[in-house]
Amino acid sequence: MTAESVRVATGRRVTKPWGYEVIWAETDRYAAKVLVIEADAQLSLQLHARKDEWVLVLEGELGLLLEDDYGRLRLHALGPGDSAHVPPTRRHRFIGRTRVELIEVSSPELDDVVRLADDYGRQGTSAP
Repeated sequence: MTAESVRVATGRRVTKPWGYEVIWAETDRYAAKVLVIEADAQLSLQLHARKDEWVLVLEGELGLLLEDDYGRLRLHALGPGDSAHVPPTRRHRFIGRTRVELIEVSSPELDDVVRLADDYGRQGTSAP
């Protein structure tokens, strides 16, 4: 491997009302980012038509509200080392019980967001 074949990037930071995310890998096949969710903040209740994602909690306590096979929203408590799968079309919301850092690895459709409810006035949009 030569130095020319290694691409070094610091990532693209996107400020959000609940914290921020750093998109550190993005290709036509997958995307990866770090999300930092501040304590007592939560993401939109949302779903994705195509985007398929996995999350791994690095630190903090995350509440994951996730739709089950029967259409019911279930609250799951995740801590460091815990992971979860969020399949396409499942309603879900990440809740920072404490300040949370997590890794999200997904299919590449980063703009595939349908916001059903939002604490920050972004319902019905895909705005950051």
